[in-house]
Amino acid sequence: MTSDAQLAGLADIAPPDEAKPLAAGTNDRIASLDFIRGIAVMGILAANIVIFGQPFNAYIYPEAFLVPTGDPGGWQWIAQLVLIDGKMRALFTLLFGAGMVLFMERVWARGGSRALQAKRLAILAVFGLIHFFFIWIGDILFFYGLFGFLALACLRWKAKTQLYAGIIGYVFGALLYAATITFPFLVTDTAMGDAPQFAEMRGDMLAGIDEALADDAETTQLKQSGDYAGLVEKRFKQEWFLPLANAGFFIFETLPLMLLGMALYRYGFFSGALDRGRMVLWGWIGLLGGGLAHLAIGLFVQSGGFAFYTATAAFVGWSPLPRLAMALGLAALLVVYSPAWTGWLGQRISAAGRTAFTNYLGTSVVMMFVFHGWALGLYGELNRPQLYGVTVAAWVMMLAWSKPWLDRFRYGPLEWLWRCLTYGKLFPIRR
Repeated sequence: MTSDAQLAGLADIAPPDEAKPLAAGTNDRIASLDFIRGIAVMGILAANIVIFGQPFNAYIYPEAFLVPTGDPGGWQWIAQLVLIDGKMRALFTLLFGAGMVLFMERVWARGGSRALQAKRLAILAVFGLIHFFFIWIGDILFFYGLFGFLALACLRWKAKTQLYAGIIGYVFGALLYAATITFPFLVTDTAMGDAPQFAEMRGDMLAGIDEALADDAETTQLKQSGDYAGLVEKRFKQEWFLPLANAGFFIFETLPLMLLGMALYRYGFFSGALDRGRMVLWGWIGLLGGGLAHLAIGLFVQSGGFAFYTATAAFVGWSPLPRLAMALGLAALLVVYSPAWTGWLGQRISAAGRTAFTNYLGTSVVMMFVFHGWALGLYGELNRPQLYGVTVAAWVMMLAWSKPWLDRFRYGPLEWLWRCLTYGKLFPIRR
C-alpha cells in the first residue's frame, strides 16, 4: 500500500494543474510505457488462458476442469493467484489512464478538445462489444471505453486530486468487494452456515454452483462441436447484459486505477522523474508485501480444498488491496529497471507493448483457432501445465511479429485502424 509519507513526498513535487503539452508534432514516446504495456499484454494472456481453454468457472474453481488439472495440491493455482491474476489487468489500467493524459497533451498542443478523446473511447467501446459478442466473453475493452468517459471528466483535476481520488476510490471498492463476496463464503464454507436461519440460503448458494457449471456445459458443447453460430446466438440471447454487468462490478477497480495512472504520469512516475532509490524501495516493498499477502490467501484456499465460494472470495474479495500494492510495486520496478533492458528481448517486449491493442485482440482470435471445434478443437482437452505451454507459444508469436512489423510500419494493424477511425482519415502506415 502507499504510505502517508510517500503521498506527502509526491505532493511536494507540485505538478501543474493542467498537464503540460508536448511540443506539437512530437513523436516522443516514454519507453517505460511501451515496455510495461508489453509485459501486461503478455501477462493478461497468462491470466486468461484457463478461460480460453476450459470452462469459464475453471478459472477460479479447479473442479470445473473437464480433464484432470495436472496441478497436484493446487500449487500452480496458488502461483497464478500470487504472480499473475489481477496484476496484469491493473498494470494495463494504470497505463490506460496515463495514455489518456499523454493523448490529450498532444491534442491540447494542437488546439484540440476532449471531444476527440471521447470519440476515441467510443470507438474502443465498439471494439470491445465486437470482441465480446463475436470472439471472447472475457473482454475488458468495453468498460475501458465506458469508464474512460468518466475519467475524461477528471482530466483537468490537479494531479494530487486524481491521486487521492484514485486511492480512496480503490480502497472503498476493495472493502465493498470484500464485504459482498465474503458473505457467501461464510454461509457455504464455514460453520456459520450450519445455523438454521442460513439453511435455505446455503442451499440456494450451493445450487448456484450447479447452475454455473450447467451454463459452462452448454458453452462447452457449442465450442467443442464447432457451432460458432450457436455460440454467438447464446451471447446475444442469454449473455447480452454481461458487458454492462461486468462494468458495474469492476467500476471501483477500473476507474480508480485510471485516475492513479493519470496522476502517476503527471508526477513523472513513468518517465523516471521520481527519486530512483525510493522507487526501488517502495517497489520491492509493494511487490514482496503484496505477494506474501496473496500467498497467505492462496494457502488458506488450499486448506479449504479450493471450495467454490472460498476461491471466489480469494480472487474477488480478499486480493484487491495486496493486488494494488503489487501492481504499483511492479510498475515502479519496471520503470527503474527497464531502461537497462535494451537487448533483443527488451526491444521485442517494448514492440509488443506498442502493438498491445493488436496483440490483445489478435490473441483472442488465435485462441479461437486453437480451442474451438471448427479449428484445432482443443477446448477442454488440455490441463493447466499444457495451457501454460500454449501461453508460452503465444508469447513467442507476439515477440516474433511485433518488432519486425514496427520496423516496416508506423503502427500495429489495429492501432492504425483505431487512429484512422478516431481522426476520420487514412494515415500512412508504411515507414
